[in-house]
Amino acid sequence: MTDRLGYRRKFGVIAPSTNTIVQPEFDSMRVPGVTSHYGRILIRDGRIADDEGMQNLLVQIRAAMADCVEGIMTMEPDYMVMGMSAETFWDGVEGNRQFVQQIKDLSGGLGVATGAEACERALQLFGAKKIGIVTPYTPIGDENVRKFFTELGFEVGKIKGLSCESAVAIAHVSEQTLREAILEVDEPDVDAIVQCGTNLCMTELADEAERWLGKPVVAINAATWWMALRENGIEDKIHGYGSLLRDH
Repeated sequence: MTDRLGYRRKFGVIAPSTNTIVQPEFDSMRVPGVTSHYGRILIRDGRIADDEGMQNLLVQIRAAMADCVEGIMTMEPDYMVMGMSAETFWDGVEGNRQFVQQIKDLSGGLGVATGAEACERALQLFGAKKIGIVTPYTPIGDENVRKFFTELGFEVGKIKGLSCESAVAIAHVSEQTLREAILEVDEPDVDAIVQCGTNLCMTELADEAERWLGKPVVAINAATWWMALRENGIEDKIHGYGSLLRDH
């Protein structure tokens, strides 16, 4: 017997309690037979306006991770999806590898889609060499993002970190601010633009931006959803959220 709605796959999604964007964006990209089910990491203090706040956010995430995954496992998921990105970039490539292994260990060996690895796969698919990056983070977060991509061999040009006041406030960033950030990190020799931060509302804007710029704009929620689908043999093409889901 299979799940009535998740008859192809049931995804367990890990997201911070402060995040209001990742769930509706994932839901907007749903395909028949695939359902997503959320475990929330309790964030009591979401202030991230400075580097100390960013570090404190990660401490809270790490402290609550095991309980979150344990709750998700009660609905017997087929695969795990990360609905947050800062932790997946932290400490570079090795940090991401260790994080993935942690989730696999907690979930009994399930596969895991992380935003960091999804962006890596997307950029390799597009053949990108030099990238521009938009984040909601403070400088310490941007440094870890730069470290991750540099270790993979990408040349990182400009990074626009928005230094949002709080984890909740990330979702309040306007489309105009994001549009300006995209244009700020775009340079003639940049092959692709990457947006980090799953609470930035970016999937539809990234689709539009690809048409203005004539180059890939990788929104992290679209990339993570794409990785999750393709890792599970689901090849449905989805329009309106960028060339990654539409063409690949």
